[in-house]
Amino acid sequence: MAGRFREDDIAEVREKVRIEEVVSSYVTLRNAGGGSLKGLCPFHDEKTPSFNVNPSRGYYHCFGCGEGGDAIAFVQKMDGLSFVEALERLADMTGVQLRREEGDDEPRGPRGPGRQRLVEAHTVAETFYREQLGGPDALEARRFLASRGFDQAAAEQFGVGFAPRDGDALLRHLRGRRFTDEESVAAGLVAQGRSAYDRFRGRLLWPIRDAGGDTVGFGARRIFDDDRIDAKYLNTPETALYKKSRVLYGLDLARKAIGLHSQAVIVEGYTDVMACHLAGVPTAIATCGTAFGEDHTKMLRRFLHDHDEFKGEVIFTFDGDEAGQRAAVKAFSLDQNFVSQTYVAVEREGRDPCDLRLAEGDEAVRDLVATRTPLYRFVLGNVVGRYDLDRADGRVDALREAAGLVTSIRDRSKVDAFVRELAQMVGVDPEEARTQVKRASAKDERDRQPARPAPGRDLAPDAGGSAPAARQQAPRPDLRDPRFALERETLKLVVQHPGVLGRTVDDLDADDFTHPTYRGVWDAVAASGGARAGAGDAAWASRLAEAATDPEARAAVSALSVERIPSAGDPDAAYAGAHVTKLQELTVLRRIQTLKSRLQRTNPVEQQADYNRMFGELVALEQQRRSLRDRLVADDS
Repeated sequence: MAGRFREDDIAEVREKVRIEEVVSSYVTLRNAGGGSLKGLCPFHDEKTPSFNVNPSRGYYHCFGCGEGGDAIAFVQKMDGLSFVEALERLADMTGVQLRREEGDDEPRGPRGPGRQRLVEAHTVAETFYREQLGGPDALEARRFLASRGFDQAAAEQFGVGFAPRDGDALLRHLRGRRFTDEESVAAGLVAQGRSAYDRFRGRLLWPIRDAGGDTVGFGARRIFDDDRIDAKYLNTPETALYKKSRVLYGLDLARKAIGLHSQAVIVEGYTDVMACHLAGVPTAIATCGTAFGEDHTKMLRRFLHDHDEFKGEVIFTFDGDEAGQRAAVKAFSLDQNFVSQTYVAVEREGRDPCDLRLAEGDEAVRDLVATRTPLYRFVLGNVVGRYDLDRADGRVDALREAAGLVTSIRDRSKVDAFVRELAQMVGVDPEEARTQVKRASAKDERDRQPARPAPGRDLAPDAGGSAPAARQQAPRPDLRDPRFALERETLKLVVQHPGVLGRTVDDLDADDFTHPTYRGVWDAVAASGGARAGAGDAAWASRLAEAATDPEARAAVSALSVERIPSAGDPDAAYAGAHVTKLQELTVLRRIQTLKSRLQRTNPVEQQADYNRMFGELVALEQQRRSLRDRLVADDS
């Protein structure tokens, strides 16, 4: 895999790339002490941050799901790229020229254009569209922007452009920039019918960027009455770059403010994002042609730094009509995915942020966000409002449906207050409301219980009649078991600071590591030339991971590369030497205990030769242990 490019070029990319900058394009990182950074894992859903980045070693690791690696591995995993594609992307970022090994023609199978090429096509298209906005054919587009309160400066700030009505203007431009039709189609910029043609024609365009700032698609608004496509908005189709469930418009502009203010404002359209940002609400973002969903939640939480220790707020803006109410109920179904408090902001006359700014100015938009209402209360009011509360059966039905919402509230300490609020809203006794909520809660609990196997039908053995494999093979001990603490701390030094170990590390071998996973890590160290071979090697952790044949050892390497070392400052030779000596002492003590056990089982008369030999070994081991202990005492003094 890596042999296609020269190893020294790959090493140069690993040395020059700053992993914290790469990861920060996807995750909000905060200082975790000891030179490490921490954030919410982008690879699994979590409430407490367990994703760590060690800039000095160029490595990341999640202690929740076990994912880890260097910057190349991170980009591969996040964007679904091959090793070569991720390497080329980081090489462009760091200015490293990649050269292929002599004689390597790199046979390629049929595959589409690489990600970087698609990004370049979008960059060219965005520039082209922006230039067209100033032309005579875009007069209607400029009038539309002006009618929404946006001047030329606003259009430039958000990269707004115009697609000519000519059916192949962009296609010809891309061809002139040496893009093939295959690349233009794969990027979603050009469609293929009887012939190739521009996907967007005669429309106002907003570039949709990923969190890192790369343009990956466009949103296009209808502005001409004779547009053959009736849909008000068209978006880029699903491509290798653009997944509508994984992009949020404006996130590239809002991500820093979201992390700084611990707030995200979810609006419904491109012009609403523009209006909010221009009005002083820089945390506004929007979905792109789809409802706010679970994938959006996971992505947003990483930038919001949404966890138990640092709660923020997520504010949804909805229209006051029936569609807005349905959107609020759908958003409420995702409420459990957030640790942060969720709110809703609905303007009293049902206007969206863009219309509100146009009518009443920037301050009105800021006030809309500031006077938000808890999402549960808004949804509760909508549910209750559907029933005729002047009728007894209407009150019963309203109470029954609303009780299910109350049971889903995350903060259990607030349930009683919500029950009283619900009782007042419906017009019933609080105790009646409390009883209904308890019934709803009990029903939810029953629904969550797993189905029990029928009587007499226990878990069946496998096809061979034996117990399942999980029962046959005993699980490995916990890597954090105190018995293996010294092995872990020593290997952290080997992975993170191999240069301080000196020659003392030469005295270690695989027998000094009793946990099979840590032994596997040491085997990878030995296969990579020994610990001292890592001194000054920026890619040392990556080399160890590649050399590890055991998947658990490979995961351990990534964990050891980011975990904090409990020393006052950077560990020095004395600190490292003490760990090596203590580890050796433990090995000697184990051998002494094993030998004593054998001696107890050996008859000194009938097995005199074996007994004398083992006794001599025991004396030698005791002497070695005292020597190691004296070395530790001398180092301490």
